[in-house]
Amino acid sequence: MKRVFSVLLVLIVLALFGGTLWYLWRKAQTPPVVYTTQTATVTDIVKKTVATGSVIPRKEVAVKPQVSGIIESIRVEPGQSVRRGDLLAAIRVIPNAAALASAESRVNQARLRTEDAERELARSQKLYDDGILPDRDFRQVSLARDSAVEELAAAGDGLEVVRRGVTARSGDTSNTLVRATIDGTVLDVPVKEGSSVIESNTFNEGTTIATLADMDELIFEGKVDESEVGKLRAGMAIVLTIGALEPAKFNAVLEHIAPKGVEENGAIQFKIRAALSPSADAPDAVIRANYSANADIVLDRREKVLALKESLVQFEGDSAFVEVETGPQHFEKRKIKTGLSDGVSIEIVDGIAKNDKVKAGAQTAGA
Repeated sequence: MKRVFSVLLVLIVLALFGGTLWYLWRKAQTPPVVYTTQTATVTDIVKKTVATGSVIPRKEVAVKPQVSGIIESIRVEPGQSVRRGDLLAAIRVIPNAAALASAESRVNQARLRTEDAERELARSQKLYDDGILPDRDFRQVSLARDSAVEELAAAGDGLEVVRRGVTARSGDTSNTLVRATIDGTVLDVPVKEGSSVIESNTFNEGTTIATLADMDELIFEGKVDESEVGKLRAGMAIVLTIGALEPAKFNAVLEHIAPKGVEENGAIQFKIRAALSPSADAPDAVIRANYSANADIVLDRREKVLALKESLVQFEGDSAFVEVETGPQHFEKRKIKTGLSDGVSIEIVDGIAKNDKVKAGAQTAGA
C-alpha cells in the first residue's frame, strides 16, 4: 500500500511539473502581428484658416446735437427704420446767463443805433426835399439806417437763439431738432427724455442721441494670426458661420487686410474685412449688428485628387515615404510625392496608385 501511495505522489508531482513547463512555454510564444492596410481615395482637399470676429454694418453713424440742452422728446426707438431728415429728438435749450446778458445788451445797443439812424434819416429827408442835401449824402444816410435796422434784427435773432435755440426767421431749420443723417435703422438710443446733452464742437465730440446704420450692407470684421496673414489675398472666398443662425452658412469676399498688426495676448493679430452676401441656406435670416461669427477662409483647394490619410505618411527630411504591400503581409518602403494637406488628408501626386495597399496599423492575430 505504501508503495502505491509513493507512486501516485510521484505521478502527481511529475504532472504538476509538466503542466508548469507547458504553461510557461505557451506564455513565451509571441503571437504573430498582422498589419492592416488602407488604399488611397479620390476626394477634395481644402486648406483653410479660421478667423473670429463679428458682423457689423458698413455704414454706422452716431447722431449728435448741435446745441446743448435737455432732451424734450424722443421720436424714435431701436429697430425703427428712418429716412434721411426724419426727426429723431427735440432739445430744449437752457440759456447761459452770461450769453443771455450779452445778447440782451447787443439788442439794446442795436436799438439805440437804429433810433439814432431813424432821426438822422428824418432830418436828412427834409433837407433833401428842400434841395439842400445832395443825393449822394442822402443815400449814405439811408444806407446807415437800413444797416442799423438789419443789425437790430440780427441781434434779436441772436437773443432768440440763446433763449430758445431757434429764431422765428429760420422756419423749419432749427438746431434744437435732431434729424437722421442717413437712411437706415435705429440701432440704439442711449439717452432718455429729460437727459442733459452736450453739443458737438471742436473741443467736445458731444452726446450721442441715436446710432443709425444701413443694415442692407453688412461686413465681417475679424482678426487672423500673423502666421496665416501672409497667405491671404483680397478677393478670397470666405464662408461665415454665425453662432445665432446656425447651421446656415453665409458667403463673403475678403476685401481688406490691415497693413499693421496689433499685439493681443502675446500674439500679433491682423484685422480683416469681408463683404457679406445673402445666404442661400437662409434667405430670410435676420442678421443683427455685432453678431459674433467665425470665418473659414479658403487658402487653397484641390478637387478630385488622390489622397491618403496624413498619419500613414512617414516624413524624413524633405522626403515622404509609405509602406506598400507587395505580398501577403510583406511591405516595401516607397518614396512618394505629396501635395496639398488639410491636416487630415494629404494629396498624393506621384508614387502610388489608387489600388495600392498602404500599411496602416498593427494588430495581434486572433485579437
